[in-house]
Amino acid sequence: MEATGLLDPFPLWTILPLTVVLALLSVELGYRLARYRLQREQLENESPLGGMVGSTLGLLAFMLAFTFGLAGSRFEDRRQVLLSEANAIGTTYLRAAMIPEPMRTESRNLLREYVDVRLEGVQQPGKLQQALARSEELHNQLWSQAVAATERERSPMTSIYVQSLNEVIDLHATRLMALRSRVPAVIWIVLYLLGFLAMVLMGYQSGLAHTRRSLAAVALIFGFSLVLYLIADIDRPGKGALQVSQQSMIDLRNSMK
Repeated sequence: MEATGLLDPFPLWTILPLTVVLALLSVELGYRLARYRLQREQLENESPLGGMVGSTLGLLAFMLAFTFGLAGSRFEDRRQVLLSEANAIGTTYLRAAMIPEPMRTESRNLLREYVDVRLEGVQQPGKLQQALARSEELHNQLWSQAVAATERERSPMTSIYVQSLNEVIDLHATRLMALRSRVPAVIWIVLYLLGFLAMVLMGYQSGLAHTRRSLAAVALIFGFSLVLYLIADIDRPGKGALQVSQQSMIDLRNSMK
């Protein structure tokens, strides 16, 4: 139900410590490189280097903000699609009262099961594919009931019900697309390459200035790693700590009962 992201092979809880370790190693690499050049009497002016470090960190901050905004907008899209789907299912359930029996009762029963299946797929990730397959089966059954109701009685009320049911089926595809929309792999690669370059330059500047492993650099590394972790969390639907609330679907299920 979701596409595979570049960082998906790594458990989410490992991304923060791994990023911190990689950044610290990058700073250490830059520091040792600067000390090596000084030992070889290859003197270098520190002033231009400070501007380059600042520019690289600014570019990294811009990329972090851009990627965070991208992941956040897709998170909001998933939330809006869920709300729209809950509203569409509720409207279809109410309009099912307008079609003749026995399609009325059977359609309402199927819609109640459909809501349960949707919640099960989110609350139990191990049953996601099973819930997806069952959702498509319920689409076919609901549509068969709508066709039977239309053949039994062609009326404006039946047409309104069919229109609502069609919206439910369309929103299923829209929700799948929203879940599969992930931060592109090339953006992750650029982020980590920029982070590596910025940390190496920081270490290099520290080596030239004879300042050994500043606490400010450690704080900057942790902040950079934390933002990357949050982006990765938002970018994993159904797995991270930041997830779209299912309360609208739960309220719908309670109202159906």
